[in-house]
Amino acid sequence: MTGRYDDRQTRGEEAGGSSTDAVLVRQDLFPWWDANARDLPWRFGRTTPWGVLVSEVMSQQTQMSRVVPYWQAWMAVWPDARALAEASPAEVITAWGKLGYPRRALRLQSCARVVGEDYDDALPSTYERLTELPGVGDYTASAVMSFAFGERIAVVDTNIRRVLSRVFLGVESQGGASTVEERSLANTVLPDDARESVLWNQSVMELGALVCTARKPLCESCPLAGLCAFNAAGKPGLGDRPTRPRQRFKGTDRQVRGIILDALRSRPAAAHVSRDELDALWSVTGQLDACLASLDDDGLIVIHHDSSISFP
Repeated sequence: MTGRYDDRQTRGEEAGGSSTDAVLVRQDLFPWWDANARDLPWRFGRTTPWGVLVSEVMSQQTQMSRVVPYWQAWMAVWPDARALAEASPAEVITAWGKLGYPRRALRLQSCARVVGEDYDDALPSTYERLTELPGVGDYTASAVMSFAFGERIAVVDTNIRRVLSRVFLGVESQGGASTVEERSLANTVLPDDARESVLWNQSVMELGALVCTARKPLCESCPLAGLCAFNAAGKPGLGDRPTRPRQRFKGTDRQVRGIILDALRSRPAAAHVSRDELDALWSVTGQLDACLASLDDDGLIVIHHDSSISFP
């Protein structure tokens, strides 16, 4: 594989990191990807750019194993932007099910309307146009540009940041928004060849998801163990990385909001849930009222004059 690159072998030191050779990393990482990449239904050219966008939106803060059946069901009903744009909000929120953060469903539908109306149902293929779409930020636009359109662009998510920081800089990524140094590193080690840049983004992300995990990295199974500056340094700071404490679910507003939405999902799209039924679902009146108000503010429910609720 080294023959496919010129003598400008990209080194982490150019981004303030170690002298680990990015070309050598690719030589070990790409075969690992070939042998271990998960067979997700939106990978390997088996879906449209719109399907890739849907997968990226669904995967935000959600485990991939949970996303797959929802993505498959969603794309079977709404295979393109125009089809989703024509659905009712009730259908969209119901289909989102237990994926969590249901506002994403409505933002995705808003995005679908713009794509259907302004782009004749064809997802725009430039970073600038993508980031103008509702709910599409830097990461999602970069991922679509790479994974759907095959363009050379650095994709920087939590997994990629962790792997690059450990392998090339020998330190833990500190969470929060990506730093200038992290983005510089991601651009520096990105292969010049567009096709290989896509493979790089996919394989680094997959390694972070399956092997180079945050708390318990499987270094004994890692194809980069012998090249990793973090491993060579004795994994300094492993476990010290600031992370959000695991939030309890029982009794939280998230639980209450989910109970309310589940009550609506279990009924026909236009059905109402009465206030008496809501009171029977959750006995803490103040919390129930606050959650109803927040769902109304998010556009996920409508509160009627008789205090019953329905989907929009």
